[in-house]
Amino acid sequence: MKLAIIGAGNLGLAIAKGILHSNGATTMYLTKRNTAEIAAFEKYGNVTVTSDNSEAVKNSDILIFAVQPGHFEAILHDIKDLLSDNHVIMSTITGFGINKIESIIGSDKYIIRSMPNTAISVGKSMTCICSNGLGKKRIDLAKAIFNRMGNSLEIPEEQMQAATVICASGIAFWMRLIRATTQGAIQLGFDAKEAQELAMHTCNGAASLLIESGSHPEEEIDKVTTPKGCTISGLNEMEHQGLSSSLIRGIVTSFEKISDIRKD
Repeated sequence: MKLAIIGAGNLGLAIAKGILHSNGATTMYLTKRNTAEIAAFEKYGNVTVTSDNSEAVKNSDILIFAVQPGHFEAILHDIKDLLSDNHVIMSTITGFGINKIESIIGSDKYIIRSMPNTAISVGKSMTCICSNGLGKKRIDLAKAIFNRMGNSLEIPEEQMQAATVICASGIAFWMRLIRATTQGAIQLGFDAKEAQELAMHTCNGAASLLIESGSHPEEEIDKVTTPKGCTISGLNEMEHQGLSSSLIRGIVTSFEKISDIRKD
């Protein structure tokens, strides 16, 4: 693949690392205003670092945009005349819809939106993907790229805001749950480092069990709860205190907020 990442900030570089570490690009262009900050990437040999977006577009077939939302429209206007029938446009920009992209570069282009999360930097992102009509022909290509850095799922564009809450904001939600478990472990006598290690690896194990087995969470819960046991006592107390309802309400509140932002 001849690939360019337009906007090599934190997310753009995380994507670049995932692709490079899996030998997923024949050539790669990375663009940023201050190229000194990313110059080290040229050690890969097939990577060109530049501040010239036009150069990157001319020499690439797949364009992944990871710029700030406020800069995206101007960049599209700058490069639209350089786009050919072969270019695949992949946007990671929140709140910038396919219709708006099409209004600038046309609907006769392969356009794909993707919503990765910060776990992409460790190859564990859950990335949601949608496309315009023509872009559906390149969905498998997009999945192949993002599956190198975790897992991907094609969804309708109208669900992208909800996916942002579940997958992108969701990283913060799970971090808070791990932090709370860590605090509980400290109260039970473990030091802070041990407590965090216990919490995060137990969380990782729980998710891995579901991924590998395909089980429903309640099936795995049933395996560790015994009559009158400590696990069911703890679970019931958490539910009495509103654990599930608080998490659900937090998710819905985040969705309502992102919907309000989109209207502004």
